[in-house]
Amino acid sequence: MKRIVLTGLALAAVAAAGIGGNWAGVRGLPAPGVRAWFGFEPRPAAALSDGTDMVIYYRDPDGKPFYSATPHQTNDGRAFRAVRASEDVSFEVKPPASAEATVPASARRILYYRNPMGLPDTSPKPKKDSMGMDYIPVYEGEDDGGSVVKVSPGRLQRTGVRSEVVERRTVGRRVRVPGTVQLDERRISVVATRSDAFVNEVANVTTGDQVTKGQVLLRLYSPDIAAAGAQFLTDLSIGGRDGTVGGARQRLENLGLSSRVIGEIERTRKVPLSVTWHAPRDGIVLERNVVDGMKAAPGEVLFRIADISSIWVLADVPEFDLGVVRLGAPATIQVRSLPGRSFEGHVSLIYPQVGEATRATRVRVEISNPGGVLLPNMYADVEIGTGGVTPVVAVPDDAVIDTGTRQVVVLDRGEGKFEPRVVKVGLRGGGFTEIREGIAAGDRVVVAANFLIDAESNLKAALRSLATPEAQP
Repeated sequence: MKRIVLTGLALAAVAAAGIGGNWAGVRGLPAPGVRAWFGFEPRPAAALSDGTDMVIYYRDPDGKPFYSATPHQTNDGRAFRAVRASEDVSFEVKPPASAEATVPASARRILYYRNPMGLPDTSPKPKKDSMGMDYIPVYEGEDDGGSVVKVSPGRLQRTGVRSEVVERRTVGRRVRVPGTVQLDERRISVVATRSDAFVNEVANVTTGDQVTKGQVLLRLYSPDIAAAGAQFLTDLSIGGRDGTVGGARQRLENLGLSSRVIGEIERTRKVPLSVTWHAPRDGIVLERNVVDGMKAAPGEVLFRIADISSIWVLADVPEFDLGVVRLGAPATIQVRSLPGRSFEGHVSLIYPQVGEATRATRVRVEISNPGGVLLPNMYADVEIGTGGVTPVVAVPDDAVIDTGTRQVVVLDRGEGKFEPRVVKVGLRGGGFTEIREGIAAGDRVVVAANFLIDAESNLKAALRSLATPEAQP
């Protein structure tokens, strides 16, 4: 019955559209009955032997996609080739070869009948729809609880269904966030006095100059240092009875004198009028707040020096990405002033606070600064690597159907059977998604056209729910 109806529809289409010559060629349509029209692989029908092998249409003699319902000729005068009913194609889809195919339909129990147009309508007994088409019987074994979908090989080829084996692999991605270059707080030193002093002379050092540890910065006179130095010499001259020398030395150290200056006083047995102040570390001069002849108050910053051989980059990581960032994670830094150049570092600290306004957490990345090319307050683009080193069960991103409230993958169970499976996902990155629950390594999942199978599964479940209780599987 289905073959007769479909063939009749095809002939009617040919007759209706073909009058007047090259109807299909003009409209760019392929041959009647080919895969592009009906969505399956054509196969020749058996030749008829009862004398009714009629001509159903005419086609181009060179096999081009030009057809006619009446005899026709090409532009160069050659006649179109007649196509008879026995030469046309079959419109039936051959079911896949399986164990079930060997069982006659009469030997299997019919569960219910479903609408031939795929509408959510079922019947416990045979019936016709409003167009006169028979409802399709659903046999026992064709409905596996509502979740398993069975697809014919021809349809698999048409829809482009493709599956892959689930494997264990490392999953990671790069978190890209903005950042700024900042000084390493542990590499900053301040030069200041601990008593009132008068600056006699400042060395030829200005802001931005590179200095080395022990380099002379200034000479100054301090009454407190002079008094403590005199007491130190007195104690030395009397032999340092009762530990008085140690107390005088301690007072000089408390006033900020270096061991080098104290040793010079002890060696020369003289208190110098000007005490030399040296650079406490290698670095660049960030601030110079001193001039010749000025008076310096206790604690006043005279110089600020920073070592920029190693520097920090502070990046703001959004709250939703914070869970994948870990201590020690590799990071790549790029600055706009140095295009094409990158710096490698690692995450040394995740600050324990989320910004109330930005909903981001500050992350500190430590990097080396060769040549001092990175300067404080530069803008930087930060890429932080995420993911662990332990392989996990992962599938391609295309295998996961994410509805927003649930995540589904479609398992390929072989022989054209597919089963949607709800899963719990984890980290995503590199084109793969971690699956924490639902499937295991070695399973096959659909990575192409999976949403079509999932949609058919949902439709199948809806049809089952509409079946009468006595007709439900």
